[in-house]
Amino acid sequence: MGGLTRDAAVVRVLVVDDDPLVRSALVLMLGGQDDLEVVGEAVDGREALARVADLSPDVVLMDIRMPRLNGLDATRELHRAPHPPRVIVLTTFDADEHVVGALGAGADGFLLKDTPPAQIVAAVRRVAAGDPMLSPSVTRTLIDRLREQAPDDRAAAASRRLGALTERELEVALCVGRGHSNAEIAAALHLSVPTVKAHVSRLFDKIGATNRVQIAICVHDAGLL
Repeated sequence: MGGLTRDAAVVRVLVVDDDPLVRSALVLMLGGQDDLEVVGEAVDGREALARVADLSPDVVLMDIRMPRLNGLDATRELHRAPHPPRVIVLTTFDADEHVVGALGAGADGFLLKDTPPAQIVAAVRRVAAGDPMLSPSVTRTLIDRLREQAPDDRAAAASRRLGALTERELEVALCVGRGHSNAEIAAALHLSVPTVKAHVSRLFDKIGATNRVQIAICVHDAGLL
């Protein structure tokens, strides 16, 4: 996955939404933080792609339903680039097709627009640091959806993928499945944060995942949590 491409202390954010009132609220909310900077806005997915190319944001707050190009398709386009920004899908809808579609497109977070402002700010920081962020209702929706889809086949496939991991990599995968951050995993397994990041990167390759949420899904499918 993409993410911060420089060692700057300030996280650069692009706000994408076709509702000017929503954009204004998000800009006001994020702009008041010392460690966050809103570098631009876009009114639809097509403009978002152009703004990302021009501004190189670290995190994109992406609406789903927009004219010209919707947020899910825009997220897919962004993740075809060598170093894509991290994407948080922010929407009024928590329908399961939106959740699964967003994660399949490569989103790093999925939050509802009625999420309290402090939690949205925290989500931007967390996703910028490399950790996924899902609202509780979205997590419940995702788990329920996955349980409905051929559980035996999914469990067997997940077990095969996890079977290629070393013992330490499996320990890290289990921690990711529990929603732990890199710092929390490092403390639990007595590792450095850079070592944890290296293990997570290898998990992406071995499991065939594009984000930490997909690692967590694999662990859950295998019945290890």
